[in-house]
Amino acid sequence: MKKTLTLAGSDSSGGAGIQADLKTFQEHNVYGMTALTSIVTMVPESWSHQVTPIDVNLVEHQLETALSIGIDAMKTGMLGSVEIIELGAKKITEHHLNNIVIDPVMVCKGDDEVLQPENTVALREHLLPLATITTPNLFEAGQLAKTGPITDLEGMKQAAQIIIDLGAKNVVIKGGTALNHDQAIDLFYDGHEFLILEKNRIETTYTHGAGCTFAAAITANLAQGKSVKESVLQAKDFVHAAIRSGWRLNQFVGSVKHGAFNQ
Repeated sequence: MKKTLTLAGSDSSGGAGIQADLKTFQEHNVYGMTALTSIVTMVPESWSHQVTPIDVNLVEHQLETALSIGIDAMKTGMLGSVEIIELGAKKITEHHLNNIVIDPVMVCKGDDEVLQPENTVALREHLLPLATITTPNLFEAGQLAKTGPITDLEGMKQAAQIIIDLGAKNVVIKGGTALNHDQAIDLFYDGHEFLILEKNRIETTYTHGAGCTFAAAITANLAQGKSVKESVLQAKDFVHAAIRSGWRLNQFVGSVKHGAFNQ
């Protein structure tokens, strides 16, 4: 059985973070292991998020446990601090790991302010050069590429080229339904050819965990020996089905359905 590792935060509501990763790994028939970087809880009355970081030494112990077993692919999600970003890069390098999916999760206060800008700098410097593929959304791509807000396909292409120049081998920028277009559009770039990924728009707000699920599906596909392009295309189908079957979790949020593709 192929083995995967996720270095990410725990979502106590179960829809995103390592919970989404493990559900996605299970649906792809790969064995999932975890190293928690933080625990995210919600205030029941408002659903505002509270992030409690895990001590970096404990994160390292978790990584060493999983890496002593051996892994076929790894993804990162919410990392939380420069120290954990540097630790992740150190372990990837020391253990000569392949099939690295960097999901550059940025905790934001609105649409145009990163709470921890130093983390973006560390992601850019330490993890992007090690990425087999990185999976930013429009906001994250603009931050990594320093282009500012991205509003159209040309802006996505410009950011993708900059991200490749920073060292990532491949990038898929998730435009989704954020662009003014009648289709949900993502952009894949391998440094040579742009590939526009289009799916029918799904009019729903039940998308909690979609980004984590997409990156985890790519990770599982890479672990099973699929090419990067094939991994992305199959992950796109997987997450589209999960969004299409999204459901109401409570009055604040709805989650994607991780098992929808295989039903």
